Amino acid sequence: MKATAGAVEIAEAVKSGATTARAVTEAALTRIERHNPMLGAFTDVTAERALEQAELVDSKIRNAMDPGPLAGVPFAVKNLYDIKGIPTRAGSKINRDNPPAARDATLVTRMEAAGAVLLGGLNMDEYAYGFTGENAHDGPSRNPHGLDRMTGGSSAGPAAAVAGGLVPLSLGSDTNGSIRVPASFCGLFGLKPTYGRLSRAHSFPFVSSLDHLGPFARSTRDLALAYDTMQGFDEADPAQTKRVNELTFARLKHPIPGLRIAVAGDYFLGAPEVQAEVQKVAKALEVTKTVTLPDAQAARAAAFLITMAEGATLHLDRLRQRPDDFDPEVRDRLLAGTMLPAVWVERAQKLRRVFRDRVLKLFNGVDAILAPATPMKAPLLGQKTAMFGGVELPVRPNLGIFTQPISFIGLPVVTVPVWQDGEDLPLGVQVIAAPWREDVCLRIAHQLET
Repeated sequence: MKATAGAVEIAEAVKSGATTARAVTEAALTRIERHNPMLGAFTDVTAERALEQAELVDSKIRNAMDPGPLAGVPFAVKNLYDIKGIPTRAGSKINRDNPPAARDATLVTRMEAAGAVLLGGLNMDEYAYGFTGENAHDGPSRNPHGLDRMTGGSSAGPAAAVAGGLVPLSLGSDTNGSIRVPASFCGLFGLKPTYGRLSRAHSFPFVSSLDHLGPFARSTRDLALAYDTMQGFDEADPAQTKRVNELTFARLKHPIPGLRIAVAGDYFLGAPEVQAEVQKVAKALEVTKTVTLPDAQAARAAAFLITMAEGATLHLDRLRQRPDDFDPEVRDRLLAGTMLPAVWVERAQKLRRVFRDRVLKLFNGVDAILAPATPMKAPLLGQKTAMFGGVELPVRPNLGIFTQPISFIGLPVVTVPVWQDGEDLPLGVQVIAAPWREDVCLRIAHQLET
């Protein structure tokens, strides 16, 4: 099959006998061997395991058993997901000295139970603390649309692997924008579910009160199918909310009667090229209404404080014992987090509650809100500064200015890739909905894709 074949297409072909899971897997492994040295997406390739899983899928088909909705579909995961038998490096030098993971992450187990075939672990910013995809230990992931460009991060490898045609699906994590920023830079659909929707069990944390796990894909059908597959309560994640599965794939094409959409204004306006992308989406959806997310700038600042404090606490022993084994830029930001006054963090948490209540009131009048995903197209690899709102600022911490206020209060978001005529690089637009309404995000994204 073509490298651009999607998950739905592959599963249908495998189940119909048009191809086999083994043939699909072997082709994917060949692509990884050929192209990964250029893209820097994979850090661990689980070839033997993948071929065994593919054979299991093919055996089920031969014996007239249901192989699952993702039969034979290759996928890979950010290397902060536990993969049995491999140390969970989380983008770091330190973690690779840990014992191999004793079991798979819950979401990996669910994907394989649905017939998907795991091909390995993917590159990321160290400990998920970055937006560029430049890893000091494993090298940068490169944007397939411009190899001298950033993929964005911290889910850099997952974006590069899907955009580069190595796999049709990948799984990443999003704390402050780490799915949405790479999806924007690499021209992908990315889903950050509602906080507490998908299990995070057996993955390496960054900021537990902000961490989400979710998928990347080249189509909304693939994105929805992967999301549906991973739903379900898991007692191993104490932050997960116990809800019935709310499946989205079969409903993608169903219109939502009286759908009300607005564009986020004020803080989310962005540079002219960013505004143009959002207005292109708004025009396609016939959106004319604008809303203001109150205190968005303060919410982003509060998200920064909570990130610094929780991240520093998590890594305090490593900072004391092995400071020289950190990426210096990550180490210095974590060290700064150890010195934050407790009262600042307390105030940040109080603002979080106020901001959440104010934003949720907006959903009494609208079903979804459109906002840019990134303040610019993918910067050059190694670029240290850029203009943000007319001010030159560091690139690494500031690519999430439009994503941080949203994950701060755990709202579901689908990033939709937007291309302007004649442009080589895309920009993403966030489709944001009320808690637990991933179906709204996905259906709007599917309408835009169509």
